[in-house]
Amino acid sequence: MQKNSPAREIEELSLLYNISHKLGESMDLKAVLSPILMMIADHLQVPRATLTILNRNTGEITTEEASGLLPEEQAKGTYRPGEGITGMVIKTGKAVIVSKVSDEPLFLNKTGARKNLAENELSFICVPVKIGYETIGALSVDRVFREGDSLREVEHLLTIIAASISQAVRLRQLAGEELEKLKEENARLHDELRVRHGPKTMIGNSRKLQTLFALIDKVSRANTTVLILGESGVGKERVAHAIHYSSQRADQPFIKVNCAALPESLIESELFGHEKGAFTGATAFRKGRFELAGKGSIFLDEIGELSLALQAKLLRVLQEKEFERIGGNITLKADARVIVATNKDLETLIREGRFREDLYYRLNVFPIVVPPLRDRKEDINALCDHFIVRCAAEHGKEITGISPTARDLLMNHAWPGNVRELENCIERAVILCTQGTIQSYHLSISLSKGEQTGLLKTSGTLKETLTGVEKGLITEELKRCRGNMARAARALGITERMMGLRIARLGIDPRLYK
Repeated sequence: MQKNSPAREIEELSLLYNISHKLGESMDLKAVLSPILMMIADHLQVPRATLTILNRNTGEITTEEASGLLPEEQAKGTYRPGEGITGMVIKTGKAVIVSKVSDEPLFLNKTGARKNLAENELSFICVPVKIGYETIGALSVDRVFREGDSLREVEHLLTIIAASISQAVRLRQLAGEELEKLKEENARLHDELRVRHGPKTMIGNSRKLQTLFALIDKVSRANTTVLILGESGVGKERVAHAIHYSSQRADQPFIKVNCAALPESLIESELFGHEKGAFTGATAFRKGRFELAGKGSIFLDEIGELSLALQAKLLRVLQEKEFERIGGNITLKADARVIVATNKDLETLIREGRFREDLYYRLNVFPIVVPPLRDRKEDINALCDHFIVRCAAEHGKEITGISPTARDLLMNHAWPGNVRELENCIERAVILCTQGTIQSYHLSISLSKGEQTGLLKTSGTLKETLTGVEKGLITEELKRCRGNMARAARALGITERMMGLRIARLGIDPRLYK
């Protein structure tokens, strides 16, 4: 190499021009930086050229691009600031020239690419990549050792190149740091989902609920298909969530499909996807829910609503673990765990010819029956308190609790709509209640129709029952108003005169509540 050679200067100018041209070709920085390193390696006739970048969030220096390194070797090239030659260059912001790497103890050879250095002696030149005074990475080359080789010229050229590519390196640095943040956020959200949808978030301590928790714990460790049975509103979807987020698939997608909400003409496409032009309206390729679920879980709610034709295709997915998109001829693997739910009696549907018996036995590997709310009434108080806190926060209300009379009404109700009905009832009561304690009259109208709903179980006459309800409502309001009859009357929507007559007739003493 001859210093100040006109021919060499022309070659270097040509290299710098080509690098500048390559930088302007594409916004895809990976497609830009990799060819640039190959240009450097070809021009300098070196076996390896490497670009490392500092992640300021983690403090880690990683090999971003390399020419002459295998992918597994590149993956090993990680450092901390000050570690090895590369780490020292990024920490100090100063270039380093190592004439013989075999004589330099700071040269770590982390990638393992430099072998038999005694026989194949190398020189190593590493320069910082800077934005202003901040070092954001390093550009380095290995060079076959030659006595008297002018490595300063190589350092000078690499410094110019490092300045040329610094903006591109900055963008890669920002992209890497953003990706790291996204990974951390993704992990945090998955942890939140585990907490939010795990069995511990299912409210209640009844024996039947504890039995349900034990079943969820057992089946979540397996990969078997699960059939969740129960009435509408009992929380079958919450059970499916708990199974998925307690399993080893928790960091994979959880895909929900309501088989009753989609028309029959679309549900096959929703489940299995379609190719472009597969049918009228299929203007683009689309992945189905099974494909989107990947190695996660797919929850098929209202499975009893599937047509017999789709039941046959679902049976194939369960048995063969494969399917094709509509209009496609490529067989795809189904790796997702299948969880299904229904509020229908599938055995009755089989007898009626509306559900395939073979599919039923394939689904019924691990059935879980979610008990209705009327069979676990000891959980009503805990559910009620949970819904009050949540709904009060959502609606900006200061609700401190619920009166004993109102609790008695809730405990004695039949709850045909199960937990969903209770949640809606509490939300309505929170909206109606201005502040303080939810009273009986804040509850939904259906709860006051004791004989119709099974709310008031009493052996007395209708007159006695109505008198008891009236006395309870007035007593609760007087307690809330601390014996103030005028305020209690306004809250109940009656005049003070009517309040006085009722108090006298019912034998209530307002002074007891002051």
